[in-house]
Amino acid sequence: MKTDIQIAQEAVMEPISMVAERAGIPKEDLEFYGKYKAKLSEDFWEKIKNNADGKLVLVTAINPTPAGEGKTTTTVGLGQAMAKLHKKAMIALREPSLGPCFGIKGGAAGGGYAQVVPMEDLNLHFTGDFHAITSANNLLAAMLDNHIQQGNALQIDPRQVVWKRCLDMNDRVLRNIVVGLGNKMDGMVREDHFVITVASEIMAILCLAEDLSDLKARLGRIIVAYNFAGDPVTAEELKATGAMTALLKDAIKPNLIQTLEHTPALVHGGPFANIAHGCNSVRATRMALKMSDITITEAGFGADLGAEKFLDIKCRKAGLKPDAVVLVATVRALKYNGGVAKADLSRENLEALEKGIVNLEKHIENIQKYDVPVVVTLNSFVTDTEAENEFVRKFCEERGCEFALSEVWEKGGEGGIALAEKVLETLEKKESRFHPLYEDTLSLKEKIETIAREIYGARGVVYEPTAEKQLARIEAMGFQEFPVCMAKNQYSLSDDASKLGRPENFDIHIREVYVSAGAGFVVALTGAIMTMPGLPKVPAANQIDVTDDGKITGLF
Repeated sequence: MKTDIQIAQEAVMEPISMVAERAGIPKEDLEFYGKYKAKLSEDFWEKIKNNADGKLVLVTAINPTPAGEGKTTTTVGLGQAMAKLHKKAMIALREPSLGPCFGIKGGAAGGGYAQVVPMEDLNLHFTGDFHAITSANNLLAAMLDNHIQQGNALQIDPRQVVWKRCLDMNDRVLRNIVVGLGNKMDGMVREDHFVITVASEIMAILCLAEDLSDLKARLGRIIVAYNFAGDPVTAEELKATGAMTALLKDAIKPNLIQTLEHTPALVHGGPFANIAHGCNSVRATRMALKMSDITITEAGFGADLGAEKFLDIKCRKAGLKPDAVVLVATVRALKYNGGVAKADLSRENLEALEKGIVNLEKHIENIQKYDVPVVVTLNSFVTDTEAENEFVRKFCEERGCEFALSEVWEKGGEGGIALAEKVLETLEKKESRFHPLYEDTLSLKEKIETIAREIYGARGVVYEPTAEKQLARIEAMGFQEFPVCMAKNQYSLSDDASKLGRPENFDIHIREVYVSAGAGFVVALTGAIMTMPGLPKVPAANQIDVTDDGKITGLF
């Protein structure tokens, strides 16, 4: 079987102007980045903003395992299948981070015959959005330290600087550093930190901003530090807002590319779901809804992270209403949750499947709490047996879910027709009565504990003393009505990555809480979650190379 990159490199792409024309986007509203990528102009939104919205379908998944789930693959394949059924479909995805591309996870363009292309461009530098976000983040950091060096008129307490530098790379040695070493002219010596770019508040702001004016206002509200009196200091007070906006003026425009079957895809923004809010930009989703009958989007990692944040943060902030949720699982991943070693997942094992399917069960229950119709799909592998597929189908239907097999990795859009038909049937027959999980008026603790109990299945929440003080301070500053963005490992419903399946009788441990005042949410860090990941012992970067004629190899 060909690798993903081989399939992508052999694809015959259409000029992006042709893809745009079929989607109803005039050529004058494209800002070209080569022949196969383009940004959509600011003027284009004004032309379509009064169009009726199409249907919104969210694709999410069970907790990720080494066996693979294929959420992005399913999203792309479902979009291609809708096109084969003559539906005007638009896909809305996040941009990949360089961190996992060179780390362990690989890229995020889909897989097999359900990919967006150009795959190498998307997974590497793409249109420069992440570079712009990194630059804006670090400009603010530089202006902050310069302000302290040049007299510190705002009386910033160097011990209470909360703004971190960022880099779009897994680099554990940058988590905790010391800056300002050298002589007096090299700045004040203090402890500093890096986060990965996808965890930067600027990434979240870009993905939630309605337009350039809203982007600028949100950037100005970023809290960078506290002064000696304990009051917050903002980016606006540092006079950094205008320059940061200048760096981001093109990055805020959604990017248009295509699938292997030429279905249009808007790919824009890319916050991680384990340490950030995990959804593509509001602007891209809104544009897709105005241009299509059906918009298919995804949220990162499992439904306990990405879907919860899509529903409780993005939909709440942007006024979006999902019409259906597609929940992706694989027989292999469910057996892994049932205790089967990765090397043995190809063998039929109904006992392990029965034991591990409780992970899927919990995610079904969670989505149903939002009163949105659920369609479960099994991303098919050749080693799956009829008995295993039938077991999962019956399990889902007994819980009020529609069910369909997906073979998009192997067959592209053709392999997603059964799923597409089931989604269309669900959209026609079942009404979404979407509502968030919790009300704005709850306290921050009540919001954290609601997510922990209702979504994770936790017994309770344990707060570190530091987190208790931070929560009290954030509420005293007037941010109680913000939603909560939980930073948690993706592998388990709990904050312990080793607890697979459906853990019980566990507590969620909150060790740090901070406010992202520009993004408009409060972040709670659980367990040992890191906002700057590290590389594995054998990183994917070891296998990536370029041939003498410039062809990239080893990227997946």
